[in-house]
Amino acid sequence: MSLLRQQGPAAAVPLRPPAAKGDGARTAGPAAGRRTRGLSARTRHKGMGLLLVTPFLLLFLAFLVAPLGYAFWLSLRTSTLVGGDHFSWFANYRQTFTDPHFLSGVRRVAVFGAVQIPVMLGVALLGALIIDEVTSRLAKLFRMTLFMPYAVPAVIGALMWGFLYSPTFGPVNSLSSALGLGKADLLGHPLMLTSLGNIVTWQWTGYNMIVLYAALQGLPREVYEAAKLDGAGQVQTALRVKIPMISSALVLTLMFTLIGTLQFFTEPRVLEKTASSVITPDYTPNLYAYNLAFQYSEFNYSAAISFSLGAVVFIGSYLFLFAARKRSGLK
Repeated sequence: MSLLRQQGPAAAVPLRPPAAKGDGARTAGPAAGRRTRGLSARTRHKGMGLLLVTPFLLLFLAFLVAPLGYAFWLSLRTSTLVGGDHFSWFANYRQTFTDPHFLSGVRRVAVFGAVQIPVMLGVALLGALIIDEVTSRLAKLFRMTLFMPYAVPAVIGALMWGFLYSPTFGPVNSLSSALGLGKADLLGHPLMLTSLGNIVTWQWTGYNMIVLYAALQGLPREVYEAAKLDGAGQVQTALRVKIPMISSALVLTLMFTLIGTLQFFTEPRVLEKTASSVITPDYTPNLYAYNLAFQYSEFNYSAAISFSLGAVVFIGSYLFLFAARKRSGLK
């Protein structure tokens, strides 16, 4: 009795019995229910994501994968009046890489790109460096002016330049005659690649300039201040700081330009009627495939040429990235 008085009221509180297995199950029940509801919520989110992506997947399969699959199936077949339509495996591809028309078009495009790509990217890089250094309203106007040709559709731009190049009523030829320089046959054989290069450079320089300018805007300004403290001028800062730091953007623009050059089609196709004696049906590989399919109805061989050109573009792009990745920082 004295012991109870010493311990006080706390001694009278009964101890809680240990929980039974059933009680533990009842205690864990709400947590398990919450986990179950969480899993179902994640499942609903995944299902909603798949539902939102489904329209794109359907369009992707219907308008890209299915046509490519059908074109590849056509490229493995041969259709002739004598032999009919039969499965020939890779005979069309073997013929492609021995076809002098296809190989001459590839060589012509390679020569065109070797001259036009450095000129265009050089002008784009120079414009990006200029507008990155100048922050006045004139820089904004210059940036917008150079970017405007990219907003013009390629067909309309080619038609416009075809009118300017016209040897009969074109203003360029009229101005050349008025200055006493004689008739400038810009659509003739010696100057055709130069004229086409001028059209492509006019249209795509602004786009590449904006890409390079965006890369310059992402550089930390502290680097420029450190270069100035070291005594570097604007030219040295551009050559030794800015250009090396945007090498990744330069590599990407060069790769995209290379791919577009190998797929050269719109400008020669538009000017084909104006300069039919110079722009032959096999002037570029893409134009050759187009004419084979829609003028000569050789759909099987045209599909083989298209896939062969795609293989050339893929291999060329991969080799270029493999050679440039160490210098550019690309993975």
